[in-house]
Parts: sequence; structure tokens; C-alpha cells
Amino acid sequence: MINIDELKFDEKGLIPAIVTDAVTKRVLTLAYMNRESLEISMEKELTCFWSRSRQELWLKGDTSGNYQHIVSITADCDRDALVVMVEPDGPACHLGTDSCFEYPLYQSEKRHEFSLQGLMDLIEDRKEHPKEGSYTNYLFDKGMDKILKKVGEESTEVIIAAKDEDRAETIYEVADLAYHILVMMIEAGISLEDIHRELTSRHVIDHKVKQEKMTAQTAE
Repeated sequence: MINIDELKFDEKGLIPAIVTDAVTKRVLTLAYMNRESLEISMEKELTCFWSRSRQELWLKGDTSGNYQHIVSITADCDRDALVVMVEPDGPACHLGTDSCFEYPLYQSEKRHEFSLQGLMDLIEDRKEHPKEGSYTNYLFDKGMDKILKKVGEESTEVIIAAKDEDRAETIYEVADLAYHILVMMIEAGISLEDIHRELTSRHVIDHKVKQEKMTAQTAE
């Protein structure tokens, strides 16, 4: 861990803070902090910025209720910029969107951005706006029983490929299984954030168990 004294604030006493969703890894906003707002952020574990337009401290969510709960704050190699990982309570943008970065300027025709949340959004869009000939819509039309049957089939395929020690086939089948699980999650009303919260709670429990074991061993 570095010390706040190692950070390099600019001539106005500010440092840029890139706020990113801890679950989706999506950039939510770019804001600025001074030393006081950074100290408040770390103390409250809520993002607090310096408003350059109003020239005052700004605790994100105080007015809207869309607080940003801080998971971590990391400085860059020059110590003059921060990445703030958060769990947001709501939209980051004053326009009501999840992120301030909603306006594409350029997209490569050869390379495409991918994320599980992006795939989840695409599958959910298929459910809300059916497309003729779509396999995803076929699954939703058939209902949960069909979706679960496919999850079972793909799980078996993963087991067979892994048992055969066929790495390429295992990767292929795991991808198939992941897709069908996402379809099942949407049908059941489960989000990636729900899974993230569950895994996070298990990590905390696991950490506590390890600590208890270490304490017991020390006592012995």
C-alpha cells in the first residue's frame, strides 16, 4: 500500500479519478478529487469528489441516492491518477445512464469488445425483442424446462471433454455451458451482480475460516 502523501496532485490540488464498476469493470465516470475529498472517500468508503464547476466537495449520491461504495483505490505508476473500483447503488451519470461513457466514437471492424455482462445484455435484449430464427429466442419460447435440459446436456459435454483431457474441446464446451447458464439466469431473473454478491460473501466466510484456523494453530 502506498501513502496518500506519495500522490501527485496538480497545480489546483486535484487528481483525476477514473471510477469503474467492480463487477462489470465498465468505466462509469471521470471525476476529480482533492486531498480532502480523497480522505473522505477512504473514511466513508463512498466516492467524494471536488466539483470544479461549483468549487465545492461533492459526495456522490447525497442528492440522487446513487452512492458509489468503494472497493479499492489504485494509483498509477506516476502517482498522478487514480482508478476507483466501486459497487454503485444506481446510475453514475446525471443523465440517468449507468455510465457517463455512452457515446461511441469509433469501433474497429476487426476487433470487438467482449464481456459477460455484454453477452448477458444481448441475450436479455433477445428476450425483450425477439428475432426470427434466433436460437436464443427458441430457448425462451420453449421455456425453462428446455433451457435446463440444455444446461444438463452441456454440463455432460464438459465432463466428457475434461475427462478425455481434450483442452480445446473442453474450452468449447465450457463456453457453450456458460451461454446456456446465462440464458437460464435471465429466465430465472438472476443477474451477474447477484452471483458476484454470493461469491463475495463466500470469500469473506472462507477468509474468516482461514483466520480461525490460523488462530487455533497458534494457540496450540
